[in-house]
This record gives sequence, structure tokens and C-alpha cells, in this order.
Amino acid sequence: MHDCEAALEGVGLDPQVGFLHALRPGRPSLALDLMEEFRAVLADRVALSLINRKQITAAGFETSALGAVGMDDKTRKAVLQEWQTKKKETLTHPFLGEKMEIGLLPHVQALLLARHLRGDLDKYPPYIQK
Repeated sequence: MHDCEAALEGVGLDPQVGFLHALRPGRPSLALDLMEEFRAVLADRVALSLINRKQITAAGFETSALGAVGMDDKTRKAVLQEWQTKKKETLTHPFLGEKMEIGLLPHVQALLLARHLRGDLDKYPPYIQK
């Protein structure tokens, strides 16, 4: 979420005002909207890879008295390391046709969204991995 929020601010868009997520004080709705494009291909894939390789297990999570679930330090470190490694992988952007690191996707999509909202692009090209 923080990557998407920073990307939107970087192109001059307010991350608080979204299209899909409801407006709530302190909630970066547009950043959450932008994140949806990457959830299955990035976040879910990283999580499933960690589980399948047994790098994280149920023992690495704890439930509080109020029902919130948190990670212990070892699990958090494994998730963050895998996420940073994933962001360094390269791919070819389906709309632009250019090779780039995955970590740049939020910035590129934020720029495309800003260009659409400002009238430079007829429609917004969402990131769809093929």
C-alpha cells in the first residue's frame, strides 16, 4: 500500500480519493484501488510461494485477545525479504512493451492513471499480466 501511495503522490494524485474503495478519514482509497491490480500477480504469488516452500508456517502467526492476527519477527522478516526480492524481478509491461523491474509497476500505473485523468490517454490501461 505504501508503494502505491507514494507512486500516486509522485504523479500528483491524492491517494485518499478512490474509485472502488469508500472514502474514510486516513484511508488511502486510491492507493488501495491501485493495489488491486497487483494483488493476484504479486502479493498472492509471494504469499503462496512462501507457504509452499515452507518458509512461513502457522506457528509464525499469533492471534491477540481481540482476534487480530500478527506475524512474529522471523515471519515478518521472511515476508519482507521475499517481497524485496520479487520487486527486483524484471518483466515486460503489457501496455508499454518495455522491460522494467516489478517494483516500478506502481509508479508506472500511477503515471498512466494520471495521464488518463488529465485527458492524455483515452482510457486507463490496467496492469494485466499475460
